[in-house]
Amino acid sequence: MDIWFFLIQVLNGVQYGLLLFLVASGLTLIFGIMGIINLAHGAFYMLGAYLAWWLAGLTGSLAAAVLLSLPLAAGIGYVIEALLVRVLYKRDHLDQVLLTYGLILIFNEAQRIFWGNDVHGVTMPAAFNWSIKLTEAQSYPSYRLFLSAVCAALAVAMYVVIARTRFGMWVRAGASNRDMVAALGINVKLLFGVVFAVGAALAGLAGALSTPITSVAPGMGDTVLILCFVVVVIGGVGSVKGAFLGAMLIGLADTFGKVFVPDYASFTVYGVMAAVLLWKPRGLFA
Repeated sequence: MDIWFFLIQVLNGVQYGLLLFLVASGLTLIFGIMGIINLAHGAFYMLGAYLAWWLAGLTGSLAAAVLLSLPLAAGIGYVIEALLVRVLYKRDHLDQVLLTYGLILIFNEAQRIFWGNDVHGVTMPAAFNWSIKLTEAQSYPSYRLFLSAVCAALAVAMYVVIARTRFGMWVRAGASNRDMVAALGINVKLLFGVVFAVGAALAGLAGALSTPITSVAPGMGDTVLILCFVVVVIGGVGSVKGAFLGAMLIGLADTFGKVFVPDYASFTVYGVMAAVLLWKPRGLFA
């Protein structure tokens, strides 16, 4: 194994970790702030991918498809929160699990009705249909670097919004004591609806951006959901910073596991989770 091969795997792991962070950050916001175990979160990843594939076919532009799919995913998320999830805030987690699992079935059936059971692919945008040459035999796709840059920029933007803005202060206060936030005159229902919509939009955006490098297939959100829960557990429930670090660890562990021990690749992911929980049972930044 030469240094360039190792570098390519590091880049792949970082890119996959950043993509996981987009999905997991929304999940940790919903779980940590609203107290909702949202098993349907991965379905928004699938929804974003299918919307991007469908809209790219209509518009002929992946960029336009991504921009159009983002408000659609957010709007669907807000409607689901207002009509269904809102009644679960004062119920136990079993009701949340049953409802959100039912949403998975609804999303999967709706996907089959609207788009069928075929596996699809999205053509690489012409602007990124080239690779950076590393050696005579090895190169790295430019789109993966672009995807990493976009995800990293969104991670920084999310940190600034949550840590440095009034809206972020409301979100952090709502996570600590929602009753006190409501007593101070903040519309908690609207705040939670926006948080849920943002989480859905981030998952949908991750799915849309990943379409040129992954297949658009039925049930594609299920595997991502499991990995995102692993990321949330490693990082600590409700911690966006923890979700970022957890996503990086899982992205690298998954990538190098598939390269060096393909028969035990899934074990590497859960092995990292077990090691972190043995060290810090509540996650890195609980």
